[in-house]
Amino acid sequence: MMESSVSVCPVPFEQQPINEYQELKESWFYSWATLEVGSFVTKIAWVWGWSWLVAGPVAAASFAPMKATGKFFLFGAAIAGLLMTLVLLRLYLGWWYVRSRLVNPTVFYEESGWYDGQTWVKPLEVLTRDRLLVTYQVQPILGRLVRTFGILAVIFSIGCIVWVFL
Repeated sequence: MMESSVSVCPVPFEQQPINEYQELKESWFYSWATLEVGSFVTKIAWVWGWSWLVAGPVAAASFAPMKATGKFFLFGAAIAGLLMTLVLLRLYLGWWYVRSRLVNPTVFYEESGWYDGQTWVKPLEVLTRDRLLVTYQVQPILGRLVRTFGILAVIFSIGCIVWVFL
């Protein structure tokens, strides 16, 4: 009986791209991007709301809430939006990293430490499986995050236009 190329993979279990994907998908933070749209929006809204703990005092120091309510709110919303964007960027970069590990025909791995890195060329069956995973699982997640960035850019642009008229 011939062994499959997956079973002779020299890459340590935790450094195999398929297992990195699974770990990311099951993690507390990175799994946000895999949630249904309503749950995803709720998580992001919570981040924006909690960001007001930082944004509110900064906005209040810049614009008196009672005198310039509109500018106070827009400035605070922009700061909270920036913090939320940083969280989304971290989500995106984590998924992009796993995508690049899955789609790459070679896998760089460390046997016992940073000083002894090796490269393994994926057999065709592993490469095909990984690329199918990227196409049907990871790309939709990255697409959602890109659309979210686009929506935030539109909201920020609208806020800039409103700012001019205040």
